[in-house]
Amino acid sequence: MAKKNIILCGFMGCGKSTIGSLLAKRSGMAFIDLDAYIEKKEGRSISDMFRDDGEEYFREREREAVKELSMKKGLVIAAGGGTLTFAENVEPLKRNGTIVLLDIPVEVVTERLKNDNVRPLLARPDRNEAIRELYAKRDPLYRAAADITVDAARSPMQICMEIISRV
Repeated sequence: MAKKNIILCGFMGCGKSTIGSLLAKRSGMAFIDLDAYIEKKEGRSISDMFRDDGEEYFREREREAVKELSMKKGLVIAAGGGTLTFAENVEPLKRNGTIVLLDIPVEVVTERLKNDNVRPLLARPDRNEAIRELYAKRDPLYRAAADITVDAARSPMQICMEIISRV
């Protein structure tokens, strides 16, 4: 496998971290969860960044992390749910990588996230409506950014093997 980066994108709950970790092991590449990378650099959680400094502050840290990581090779990167909804993040990642959309229906997302209490964008009483609205807004942006789209409503190993065969 080439040392080009593989960037996993898709809606929260689509399996980016799970698939990314498995894909890195199977391909001999290093795995980086972009959100965890940002949290480590900041020394605090994304929820804390949103609460204390706002979403724009977090998005700026995200842009900085994308620039840094896009200059490296041999990485499997699990992008945050909003990362590839911004054109300024797509371009640098595409230069040295293949963007893979982990595609799942909104109903599967809703089921997977029903007990999630961590994601700041879902901290609303109308959580299912928030998921539907955000999904409708982000899905076309993911599709526009992606080089490859895979059905992510299957087992992690099936998804991983398909990505390896297509990259």
